Amino acid sequence: MDPKTLKPGVSPKEVWSWAAFDFANSGYTTVVLTAVFNAYFVSVVAGGEAWATFLWTCVIAASNALGLFAMPVIAAIADRTASKKRWLFAATMLCIAGTAGLALAGPGTIVWASLMVIVSNLGYNVGETLNSAFLPELAREESVGKVSGWGWSFGYCGGLATLGLSLLLVTSGERFGLGFDARVAGTMLITAAVFAIAAVPLFLFVKERAAPRSIEKAEVKRLAAESLREVARTMKSLGRFCDFGLLAFCGFCYQSGVSVVITLSAVYAAEVMGFTTEDTILMVFLVNITAAAGAFAFGYVQDRIGHKRALALTLCVWLAMIVTAALAETRALFWVAANLAGIAMGSSQSAGRAMVALLAPKKRLAEFYGFWNMALWLAAIVGPLCYGAVSWATGNNQRLAIWVTGLFFLAALVVLMPMKLERGMAAAAQQNAMDDAA
Repeated sequence: MDPKTLKPGVSPKEVWSWAAFDFANSGYTTVVLTAVFNAYFVSVVAGGEAWATFLWTCVIAASNALGLFAMPVIAAIADRTASKKRWLFAATMLCIAGTAGLALAGPGTIVWASLMVIVSNLGYNVGETLNSAFLPELAREESVGKVSGWGWSFGYCGGLATLGLSLLLVTSGERFGLGFDARVAGTMLITAAVFAIAAVPLFLFVKERAAPRSIEKAEVKRLAAESLREVARTMKSLGRFCDFGLLAFCGFCYQSGVSVVITLSAVYAAEVMGFTTEDTILMVFLVNITAAAGAFAFGYVQDRIGHKRALALTLCVWLAMIVTAALAETRALFWVAANLAGIAMGSSQSAGRAMVALLAPKKRLAEFYGFWNMALWLAAIVGPLCYGAVSWATGNNQRLAIWVTGLFFLAALVVLMPMKLERGMAAAAQQNAMDDAA
């Protein structure tokens, strides 16, 4: 790691500790949302009913809706009191507890499984937002792409580690007398344990650099109301920060499609391509290698060719993935689609996070990241719900649902075109000067 990419006073150990949180929480999305529990929920918990896929998307939508309303309040308090780490710790514990609770899910436990998914995903979403808000405090402006890419690529290594342990349990557990339900429960406990262990370095070594402002307990209620008004203020200020607004809308569009891939790829693989749980875990394991390489490489590509061009390139890869997956009749072609998704996954998410760091005023980082993540959470509601509704309305025609998903990536590419990064950075610099003078 080149120290020249970091801000003064930031050590490489601190950055790796920050990136370790990406390592920690990637196991959750990989195992719970992408490879194991989503398909288990549809086929076992909900009994493979015609409405099972739609129910899964409703559960995911509910968890993201809670985050949508909670995050502005948390961001406002974290900004005011310089307490991002404390809130991040609480969110981490919430996700770990919810994930461990999924080990108790089984056939017919729809209410319990739904509740634990909602709790764990809410904790994940809040934690991911707060962790992202540390990025501008660690990396120089000209290097946020690299540092963000390091985090995403290291994160995929965490997904690989958790998924590898899960694959070992699923494939070998039967020899030790473990039934399928017990093996799935074991993967949930493995995921919770890896998250807990890998998150420790952030809380030990990453510094809270923001200056705290005093807040009384009686002010919390008022601050909560102010935070909601702050969202309205952010929306009203999009006239001055129009490029950030375009980026947020673009992020909403492509994340709607990404959310479908994350939460429903295992369902598609099982329902359309006939994949078993072992097949899906192996596929996601190998795709995570592709994703880690893509996120790391695109971190450098962003800083070399520009963040906007890099993001546009990843959107084209997403479109190619959709076409390939929708037309795939053989496992080999579906594997091609899966690896295209891997290349684009970390790259698009890393690019978006890095661009927010450049377009957000320094004293409104958590606010802008909160708004950005609100757009992503709204996407995580809309995308899967659209997929689930199309599949349900068409008698489980998941190929048609994946074609509809491609429209989100096409819309993102169209929205991205008029966005100008330099103009957005100038607007943020102007706001910084106004804030310093106040």
